[in-house]
Amino acid sequence: MKIAFLLLMMEAMKKRDILLSLLSGILLVLSFPSFDLEFLAWIALVPLLYSIEEKGLVCSFKLGFLTGIISFLGILYWIIVAVHTYGNIPLILSALILLLLVVYLSLFIGAFTYLTRLIQNRSGLQTILFTPFLWVALEYLRSFLLTGFPWANLGYSQYLNLPFIQMADITGAYGLSFVVLLVNATLFWVLHQWSKRVFPFKEVIVTAIILLCFLIYGYLKMGVIDRQMIQNPPLKIGLVQGNIDQSIKWDKSFQIETLKIYEKLSSKVAEEKPDLIVWPETATPFFFQDAKEYQPLVLDIPKKTNAFLLFGTPTYKIQKGKVNHYNSAYLVSPSGEPVGKYDKIHLVPFGEYVPMQDLLFFIGSLGEGIGDFKSGKETFNFSLQQGKFGVLICFEIIFPDLCRRFVKKGANFLVTITNDAWFGRTSAPYQHFSMATFRAVENRVFVARAANTGITGFIDPRGKILKQGGIFKEEAMDGTIRLSSQKTFYTLYGDIFAWVCSAFSALLLAYALFQRPKKY
Repeated sequence: MKIAFLLLMMEAMKKRDILLSLLSGILLVLSFPSFDLEFLAWIALVPLLYSIEEKGLVCSFKLGFLTGIISFLGILYWIIVAVHTYGNIPLILSALILLLLVVYLSLFIGAFTYLTRLIQNRSGLQTILFTPFLWVALEYLRSFLLTGFPWANLGYSQYLNLPFIQMADITGAYGLSFVVLLVNATLFWVLHQWSKRVFPFKEVIVTAIILLCFLIYGYLKMGVIDRQMIQNPPLKIGLVQGNIDQSIKWDKSFQIETLKIYEKLSSKVAEEKPDLIVWPETATPFFFQDAKEYQPLVLDIPKKTNAFLLFGTPTYKIQKGKVNHYNSAYLVSPSGEPVGKYDKIHLVPFGEYVPMQDLLFFIGSLGEGIGDFKSGKETFNFSLQQGKFGVLICFEIIFPDLCRRFVKKGANFLVTITNDAWFGRTSAPYQHFSMATFRAVENRVFVARAANTGITGFIDPRGKILKQGGIFKEEAMDGTIRLSSQKTFYTLYGDIFAWVCSAFSALLLAYALFQRPKKY
């Protein structure tokens, strides 16, 4: 079925155009972790733009869709591992879930090429003048449509390019996608005009100025942040990576052993006298709130270490006679008293709940690993004597607007706890970790990350990874962060840049639709 579908899709396209489309997909895959060839993102879409030149709308959509299929398959292949290996869903159904997600995400790139040709054909505008706005608008739409999945946004490929990503404290990561796409569109236009023996000086100069502004701002801002960090009050944090095997994590006979592992690692990080010790998501594989046998063991650890303890745990509430489960985080004081709880707001589709249950009623019965959680209702900042911090549980760290709300409400740093054991030894843990760097830059706060099987680490407000552990190994990591109290433009106002791009794209599309189409 899948092969036949692809063959039908390719019928109207020339081999050269198909190869160019495939090339763009491959270059996008190589731009992201764990390949980390981020420089390829600056040219990745040039072949695709070249392939749709002078093409009809349907053909352009197909070429963009094909690029999406290749790129998202290469980036998100690990979903089969998570759903099949750990979700216990049959391999065929797991492949179907991956394919459905990839097809859905590929529609956005297909829409990009379709709308690019539509606007070109009806307005006569050059690609370079509007495609960056259109790309950002579609990325922004993808971030919230059908609960949102802003994974592998174009700008995220640049997480190691520190000077360039500093502008995210104003534009968010969408501004980075804008410039990367602008460079791609400019290079395409240079090649297009070169065949006519013309060099587009104006377009190249404008693009160079914009890119230079981003880089100059980045270098200057990094120096400012360096000086500010020294002046901000310090806080010592110990991160614990238990490396608990997902296949036995929920086995009742292994619960005591799990706590012993966390106690051992907590004692190790306590040697550096941290103010806060952090365990990963669902570190306690039981309901902490009423686990009479295990609760005293957990509460005893902050007493022994004389540090606050933050840990993930499943919780429940009885509401209107119904038991609702939550993915939560508790903070316990050095005296052994729980002093706060946060319930995860943005849940993972198929991992923590089944979307469209009326339609996909059979999924829950097929996978023992599929959870059934309810979403928390509000952001909540935990308080220490030194300051406040917000907690993002797993998937939540990829949503910039959610993260900024914690900082806007007074968080001086962010903690993200996760259990990436679901991903296995794939590129997913590296992709997931890389996105946390942008939350640090956007809000100019330190980010501390504790993961069950990795990657555990510290990220500073410049987006620089200060410490990074390995995967599938026990880790006891200490670090000193600085507490920030300043609010960035992005923290205060959010995705205004993405809104502007979306509004411009909508107006331009409306204008184009009222113009008489040219013949293809």
